[in-house]
Amino acid sequence: MERRRIPLWLKVSWTLWVVVWAPIYLSRYGPRNFLWYCDLGNFLIMIGLWAESPVVLSWQACSVLLVQILFTIDLGVRAVCGVHPIGGTGYMFNDDGSNLPLGLRLLSLFHVVTPPVLVWCLKQVRYDRRGLYCQVATDWVVLPICWLGWSEQVNLNWVWGPFDRPQYVVQPAWLYLLVCMLAYPLLLSLPVHLVLSRVFRRAA
Repeated sequence: MERRRIPLWLKVSWTLWVVVWAPIYLSRYGPRNFLWYCDLGNFLIMIGLWAESPVVLSWQACSVLLVQILFTIDLGVRAVCGVHPIGGTGYMFNDDGSNLPLGLRLLSLFHVVTPPVLVWCLKQVRYDRRGLYCQVATDWVVLPICWLGWSEQVNLNWVWGPFDRPQYVVQPAWLYLLVCMLAYPLLLSLPVHLVLSRVFRRAA
């Protein structure tokens, strides 16, 4: 029998987390919210954990790892120094006037937990370079859906402007969508892919 590379307790813990988190987000935000890459990632990481799939886990690393590391940095600096060096975590402190309940904000701490979980799991199963291609395909499918399906007031995955704010510099609006479809793979996924490819190639 092949030895498990990812322990059962981690698989069960992540699954229980999704079982608790998903209904709360569904009730609060509706099903469209699961198109956010970080939220979609919770489900795909769960699948990757149970399947011990290098492709799925690498795919999600290319999808969310850099963004969630930046989230963690912004959150930590705001907690210690009182300023947001990057932006995007204002809602965690109600700095943006959203006045979200504390319990709902605490649920967003999964952004902090996900990076070490992903990196550790990739150490067990190894990084698969096909993850980058999966994420590029995701960008080219999900981003147009977010743009066509909802307006700038919803701004899923920031396809109408960064940090939940619509932008009016790049016009027409569909041109900004094309910018996102090119920039997300080049600026968010490719750097992660290059780093992980080198790190795990050396480890091998």
